[in-house]
Amino acid sequence: MSQIPIPRPYRLASLATLVLTTVATSVGLFVPNFYRDHPVLLPQIYGQDLLTLIVGVPALAISLYYANRGSLRGYVIWLGVTGYLLYTYASYAFMTAFNELYLVYTTLLWLTLFTFVGGMVRLDAATLKRDLGEASVRPYVAFQLSLAVLVSLLWLSEILPATLEGTSPLAIAEAELPTAVIYSLDLGIIVPAFVLTAYWLWNRRAWAYAFTAVLLVKIATLGGAVLAMIVFMTLEGQAVPLPQILIFGTLTAISLWLMGRFLMAIGSESNPVRARTS
Repeated sequence: MSQIPIPRPYRLASLATLVLTTVATSVGLFVPNFYRDHPVLLPQIYGQDLLTLIVGVPALAISLYYANRGSLRGYVIWLGVTGYLLYTYASYAFMTAFNELYLVYTTLLWLTLFTFVGGMVRLDAATLKRDLGEASVRPYVAFQLSLAVLVSLLWLSEILPATLEGTSPLAIAEAELPTAVIYSLDLGIIVPAFVLTAYWLWNRRAWAYAFTAVLLVKIATLGGAVLAMIVFMTLEGQAVPLPQILIFGTLTAISLWLMGRFLMAIGSESNPVRARTS
């Protein structure tokens, strides 16, 4: 008997995520003065909301449909977009100033965490490895290590001087935040995930292929969100260094190319979930 790629609890969680994400982003974008955050943060929040609404929500809906029909490509994209939303609403729940959607953010946090973990556990990593075959893993390893180094350098260039001087980083001080949740998420979770996945992929471990696929989708969507933030920041008259625009634009383009390359290598008939053993 064939397995259902996405069990009912995860389908329902994803459908609830679609509804709540649409509500949260629409309210944030279209209700005047809804956010109570410092003005320096508002363009970033609006950019995140816009990318999530016009890219994240449709991508989650379409990938959920195809994943539920047994598409491994759809399943990988579904997990990647869910990972993006998990990261997004973790930052909203922990960093955004309290507003009427606080419980929506926390609900989205546990819904996406539940879906992401459950979906990853069921993913057939061995099939991903088989489909990629003997294709070179060097581009994926190099990209993930490069991202780990760049993100670390970006944040440490702000954290270390402030630590040595006994002050707060400028980004925290300007936004009047007690700390930077993004520093914590990136340095505590994302950077180690890139390094470990790159190491495992270099050694061609099956689960490294699964994490690589999901991380590529997540970075492509997150990179788009950062570019949307930059657009809003520019419109608000905030200075955005040209190198920063070029770096994030290049990284987003590379992640999209690698994601497409990876997804195209997946067989159209490949089963997304592992077969049960009796």
